Amino acid sequence: MKLPWMSRADRRLWKSAKTVADLGELMARWLKGEIASRPGYQPRFGPDEETAHLVPTLAALCRAGYVTTCSQPGFAGTGADGLWWEQRAAVELVVTDPALLHRLLGAVRAAGMLVRVNDHRRGGVQDQPVVVTTRDGEPVTAFGGRIRRADMAIQWPGLDRKLYDQVAHGTYVSIAAPEYGPAGERLWVVLDHLTGLRREDPANPWTTTAPKES
Repeated sequence: MKLPWMSRADRRLWKSAKTVADLGELMARWLKGEIASRPGYQPRFGPDEETAHLVPTLAALCRAGYVTTCSQPGFAGTGADGLWWEQRAAVELVVTDPALLHRLLGAVRAAGMLVRVNDHRRGGVQDQPVVVTTRDGEPVTAFGGRIRRADMAIQWPGLDRKLYDQVAHGTYVSIAAPEYGPAGERLWVVLDHLTGLRREDPANPWTTTAPKES
């Protein structure tokens, strides 16, 4: 039985993070199963099984300064309810460094990805959400959309106050493949090239193999 709260040790660990780099490292470790709980997520649970193959990409993003908060793979098929489900490969993340944000937006827009930018600061950009999951053709899930101050408290409880202020005032970016289903998995290749996890192959950049992690 998993207890419905974060352990004291994990709470101390997240509270000890002082920089975005520290936060990204802890998120990468949680993604890899080295930490049982993370802020803003069900305690003592790791990523969903469907995102297991995305862990190297997501961990590399976190360690490169792009702290991921949510993701899903591309999928098309019959669900457990017998209805037809389609998903766009998609990820949400927060960026606090303007140079990193510029690099990210340039890379994903050049690859034709759907991009939404949102922050809760007064006068901040508030793009409309993008549908990423449908059930029998009806929208079920969307990424992006207006962010409120209350959303930040739910997303990042227990952080050091100065670090909380940084991520709460960061830029939240939602990126989705335009295609539904497995074809949209090319999103992860684009992001791997961005972080250096996957090396560029001028002949065919979409089929290069990411190096194994040590």
